[in-house]
Amino acid sequence: MKIFLYIVFVYGLFSTQSCSQSPRQPKDIQALAIERKSDLKLGVYIIAQTINELFSTEEGRREVLSVLHCNGITRIYLEAYRSGLVISPELLRSSATFLKENGFQVIGGIATVPGLNYGVQQQGPLAWLNWQSPKTQNDMRKIIEESAPIFDTFIIDDFFCTADTSLESKQAKGDRNWSEYRRALLTELAESVFIKPAKAKNPNIKLIIKYPQWYDRFHLFGYDVATEPKLFDGVWVGTETRGQYTQRFGFIQPYLGFINFRWISTLAGDKIGGAWFDHGDCTDIDFIDQAYQSVLAGSKELVFFNFDSFIAGYPGHHLLRQDFGKLADLAKAVANSPIIGPVGYKPPNSDPGGDLYLMDYIGMFGISLIPDSQYPINSKVIFLPTQAAADREIYSKIMISLDHGAKIILTSGFLANVSEGEKLAKIAGIQWPLTPLQSSTEAIETQGRIAKLKFPLRMDYQIVPSGADIMLQASIKQPFLTQKGNIYVLNTHTFSQPDFDAVGEVLLAPRQIGLLELPQEWLNTIREIFANTDEPILDAASRVTMQQLSDKSLFIQNYNQQVETVKIHFPKAQSYTDRLTGKSIPTVGKTIELSMSARSRVWVMAH
Repeated sequence: MKIFLYIVFVYGLFSTQSCSQSPRQPKDIQALAIERKSDLKLGVYIIAQTINELFSTEEGRREVLSVLHCNGITRIYLEAYRSGLVISPELLRSSATFLKENGFQVIGGIATVPGLNYGVQQQGPLAWLNWQSPKTQNDMRKIIEESAPIFDTFIIDDFFCTADTSLESKQAKGDRNWSEYRRALLTELAESVFIKPAKAKNPNIKLIIKYPQWYDRFHLFGYDVATEPKLFDGVWVGTETRGQYTQRFGFIQPYLGFINFRWISTLAGDKIGGAWFDHGDCTDIDFIDQAYQSVLAGSKELVFFNFDSFIAGYPGHHLLRQDFGKLADLAKAVANSPIIGPVGYKPPNSDPGGDLYLMDYIGMFGISLIPDSQYPINSKVIFLPTQAAADREIYSKIMISLDHGAKIILTSGFLANVSEGEKLAKIAGIQWPLTPLQSSTEAIETQGRIAKLKFPLRMDYQIVPSGADIMLQASIKQPFLTQKGNIYVLNTHTFSQPDFDAVGEVLLAPRQIGLLELPQEWLNTIREIFANTDEPILDAASRVTMQQLSDKSLFIQNYNQQVETVKIHFPKAQSYTDRLTGKSIPTVGKTIELSMSARSRVWVMAH
């Protein structure tokens, strides 16, 4: 304990010095955070084990304050239970009171994971709970009943899910598939285990559900985004993307954080709240990247998991303190002028087929893609991956959009799975039925030459044009992109269930793929078909993102590991400034050209 507190003390001194003396901050970070909290709040989650260690002594509490103050934290999440450790109501109450008396907002929390004598662990691939078990239900209900009187607001961390395949669950499932059974079960338990018991003890308490980042697989494990946001008082969203080049957490693309938060916000409405990310598998730059995409998605609070990383010290915290003012400016701007662009349609609880997480990759092409859980009837450019085939009225909606002059971009997976596929294939100039291909290539045709890819480019179906023009073609003579009128077909494959099974993955991207290795000429063609008339178009390598605010400013980020030349072609000539630095951006005619260093960002604004 003495060694632990010494580490906290030394870190607190170092952190306070580094954040208060930084020449880039106009004032102490805590004062700035309080001043700007209407634009952007910073929160931190403290797990049960750390509460037990630090909040039981005066010395520990003092060092908690030191670390919180020097990182601009204004909201604290105190965990009542994790992995078999239940914090006593007395310690929870005294900890919450101590923090409130020192000017912090306090929210309770729980990690619904099994522990010794608490809950029943599932029979499945991960250490989740068997929620069919009465013991699990009763144990979790008891913790909620003890905690509810202490807090005004309480959050359920992202383990309210299950992959249990025990005999108990199989019998309860009956003739339903696993997704239907699990979603019905957890929707019912949301009320009977959490909401009703909590409000019986504290009628004024607000309950928050927090969703993880694996949005295309929620429904498989019991998360029902169609029903749960209606039951809870608030919805928090995981925007943790971590390292895009590492396997540990699944080769996740930075744009996923934006897609996940923005998509769930279309289901949560005004109940949408904080964005939640962590330090695992993150460099300092990965950490701050998560903050920017969270803010771009519309979050006005960043919640960090967890406080232990602030105790140990982490280089990303310096970047956060350094960029807090910029992030707050961006949050304020996004609140007034949300990101706009072509709309990708994913109905709630929809199966992705071979288009798992495809929207993340479209965003990494430099397309300002925004997701929606409802068909975007008023959008001028509509993207329909396999997920959209779950809408049984999609054909008539597409016809209305085409009549209004919209561009419709389909994936081959959507075309093969939609109920009116034959009619749509005829309109798109593609032979029906589509034949499964399951082929890959590491070479594509571009400008009369063969280009090699670092990773394979997969395609799921044999595309045979019958009136459509081939815009892009792989070297196996297989069309990758076709056009007929205002309908385009992308022959894509990201991941499907067999890809997950092949490497034992359950939740996240199982491998790197060739989509992000496409040559710039191909990317420019794809960007053009996704662009509205009179909108700026990016000309750059992949992994350079461009997100357009409705005030017409552009937020550009280079996620590559090297310098990239980035051009943006505008519909008319204007003068531009980087709002992050205040520096003018040179313009040649209607085009600006940027030399962007690795992992950098620019906020382009006309003046």
